[in-house]
Amino acid sequence: MTADCADRLTPLGVMVLALLREGDMHPYEMIRLMRQRHDDRLAPITNGTLYHTVARLQKLGLLAEQGVDRHGNRPERTTYSLTEAGRAIVPEWVRRELPRVDRPDQFRIALAESHNLERSEVLELLEQRRRALSERYTYHRDGLRKASDLAVAPQYLVEIEREEALLEADLRWLDTLIQRLEARNFAWGQDPTGRPSSRYTNEREAAHA
Repeated sequence: MTADCADRLTPLGVMVLALLREGDMHPYEMIRLMRQRHDDRLAPITNGTLYHTVARLQKLGLLAEQGVDRHGNRPERTTYSLTEAGRAIVPEWVRRELPRVDRPDQFRIALAESHNLERSEVLELLEQRRRALSERYTYHRDGLRKASDLAVAPQYLVEIEREEALLEADLRWLDTLIQRLEARNFAWGQDPTGRPSSRYTNEREAAHA
């Protein structure tokens, strides 16, 4: 069931499930935290799309209602929590998307949520990604050299030149990240005590204000 659900997840769906791994919350709180963290740089976030996404995730059996509350004159708000399947699906989705080089939008979210995996597994997945990126870079570099040998007019090569430059920069950045993870002095994953991070605690307090 989990693999099938992973295929049907939208980027926003992944973000909602990842957020609920930090604790139960209602959609209004989800929106406030996402906007506070500027997660809308990864995927469009509107009230309508988020509520629709929550309803879809509930239908898929990935989250469940935990209760309805009301504070003062505010409207009733339904709190949601992850089901067992919902908790397992984010790491599975990240495992699938992190090494891929053909879905840049999904990769950005997978990278943002890669802390849900163990350091050693992330390193392995990033090494897979590096090999794929290196192959693409070599393909574009060799293509440009061949085009130059054939005296192809530069105006026809500008898009390929851009792609080569982006791939080269991505490889340099990826090498740096891999080195940081290998050094072990780069904090990774959840707090070893299992407590929420101070960042998360402060953000939730702000969202309830």
